[in-house]
Amino acid sequence: MAANDSAVYKINDRVILVQVFVAIFLFINLLLLTTFFMKDFFYTTMRYMLFAITLLSDSLFLLMTDILLILSYFRFNIQTWLCLILYIVLSLYTYVTLVTLTTMTLERYVAICMPLRHAELCSTRSALHCILIIHSLSSVPCTVVLSIFFASATNSFYTQGRVCSGEIFIFHTWQGYLRSTIGQFYFLIMFITIVFSYAKILKVAKAASGEDKKSTWKGLRTVVLHAFQLLLCLIQLWCPFIEAAVLQINVVLYINVRYFNYITFTLAPRCLSPLIYGLRDEKFFHALKSYALCGLYKKQPSDLRKLTN
Repeated sequence: MAANDSAVYKINDRVILVQVFVAIFLFINLLLLTTFFMKDFFYTTMRYMLFAITLLSDSLFLLMTDILLILSYFRFNIQTWLCLILYIVLSLYTYVTLVTLTTMTLERYVAICMPLRHAELCSTRSALHCILIIHSLSSVPCTVVLSIFFASATNSFYTQGRVCSGEIFIFHTWQGYLRSTIGQFYFLIMFITIVFSYAKILKVAKAASGEDKKSTWKGLRTVVLHAFQLLLCLIQLWCPFIEAAVLQINVVLYINVRYFNYITFTLAPRCLSPLIYGLRDEKFFHALKSYALCGLYKKQPSDLRKLTN
């Protein structure tokens, strides 16, 4: 019994640690979003608009996964119809982040490899169209899985109390394989897109000189960070299969693996967005620095030029 109590105590410590991490990242995202809406340059520029979409998507995803983590920890049952709504939102915004990251990579490709067409292809109007397309593409996996679920579920199933999990909507083994296949297809398309963009930007970077070379290599590093972030997010799609296999071996090991997966493949990649654009981007960083210090930070003339150029 003592061993079980010790295990529960450790899990409880972990849950508290997750709450601290989630609270910190939500605060940072809120600060970044506030900065985004404080200057019209940001919400009329495509890359910052896409950045804001990732912040909103990641914030909603972190908040909802944290709520489900707490409900699961306390074994709190909710009716299936409510779990269904949560699952739809989570499934949608899992892919919104992935597709948006890929779109941001393409935007960097256009900016560096096709600079003369960047203003035309990456206008505010194009950004709004991209956001609509991103959400449409992101809804496809959820729509496919739930179409099969709706065809199989009975009316009484929606009012049953259950611990909320995406697995309760999988009635057949082949459904899980289908969901995995869709995820791998998205992974393949995104991987090809990022490798293509990286190769083209690398070619331009080698041929560039002076300030252009510096800017190009910075864009190349951004693509690499996007690729790393995307890889972590995509590994999350494999986690349910890994956890299901581990559960057959040992329950305590399953708990440890699930916690590791949540921290590494759910929390960590969604905390990279503020680093990639919030802190590495000079214009956004100086605006953030100004607003975070409530005007106490006095802009130098060079800073003013960075915010207006």
